[in-house]
Amino acid sequence: MTRFGVSVATVHRDIAALVRTGSARKVHGGAISTLPEETPVKAPASANQRDSHFIQRLETNRAAKMLIAERAERSIVDGDIVFLDSSTTCLCLARRLQSSRLNNLSIVTNSVLIAQEFFRFPPHFIMMSLGGNFKCQLNSFLGKITLENLHRLRITRAFYSGVGLDAAGLSTYHEAHADFLREVLALSEHNTLLLDSSKFNRAGLFLICGLDEIEALISDQPPPVPLDRWHDTGASTKGAKA
Repeated sequence: MTRFGVSVATVHRDIAALVRTGSARKVHGGAISTLPEETPVKAPASANQRDSHFIQRLETNRAAKMLIAERAERSIVDGDIVFLDSSTTCLCLARRLQSSRLNNLSIVTNSVLIAQEFFRFPPHFIMMSLGGNFKCQLNSFLGKITLENLHRLRITRAFYSGVGLDAAGLSTYHEAHADFLREVLALSEHNTLLLDSSKFNRAGLFLICGLDEIEALISDQPPPVPLDRWHDTGASTKGAKA
């Protein structure tokens, strides 16, 4: 389940769906197919829609995302109230925090997977899942309820990502995603963009923020010169050369 980035509940639901259709039967410790070997077993359509796109993104540039997550973790200190968005890079950061030795950390997230994995975090950590309208493609909660819950909270440090970064700024393909992250940036005391280098000079339909609104950038490679406004920050967790 860790390999495929799915929860125990997801596995049980998908197995139950296969059993209902007669494609599998339950046995001790799992399930087996009831179809002939030459007949392909298809997962329920809802599972494909919910999981496959996000898992594919999680595996894309995985080494770079793990490196970014390692560097981002260094900027988190005891007492922080950390926002983690629903990006796959923030999921990598969340999984590093599961073995963190920090004494006091609060996590705010709109990510379904991060919330589902909270039982793996140190027991003294606090998590607030924002809830709202579930968007399966982004594996996140978005919408009016999410924003209302967000505005009840304080955030000291926000980590977030997007589809791409170009001279106009950070962007996404989803309007509600852009609206939500704009509110996160306005609310948080500090913000750090986590973006692997494959997303430099790429753009989505909706602008999240301009370059001047991004306090720090952590990437696996320095951005190209037109985008590198963080080059003089020096510290590895505060500049694009991290």
